Amino acid sequence: MKQKKFQNISFENTILNNTETISPQVQEVIEEIVDDNIGTACKVILFNDEWHSFDEVINQILKAVKCSDKKAEELTWEVHSKGKACVYDGDMNECLKVSAILEEISLHTQIEY
Repeated sequence: MKQKKFQNISFENTILNNTETISPQVQEVIEEIVDDNIGTACKVILFNDEWHSFDEVINQILKAVKCSDKKAEELTWEVHSKGKACVYDGDMNECLKVSAILEEISLHTQIEY
């Protein structure tokens, strides 16, 4: 299956929970992406940056993915050392939720399928 990437699309909670504040064109794109990919196996990629501490990233991964402390630390180290890591895989709806939680503190994510 060919991998598609959604770059530069922010799915922050304001978009997911308060859609009347975004333009109809953006809403249409979001709905099309979600409708076309419900049930599709996707993954959330988290990218390294120079602004967040290890503890901030670990805590946000814990909040988003609900994994063990050890797993969150391993994922954070992978992001730091490799520049990015797959922190979650599942259906599109869950990936959107995980991505939105990670982006609450301005972490950079991408959803791939």
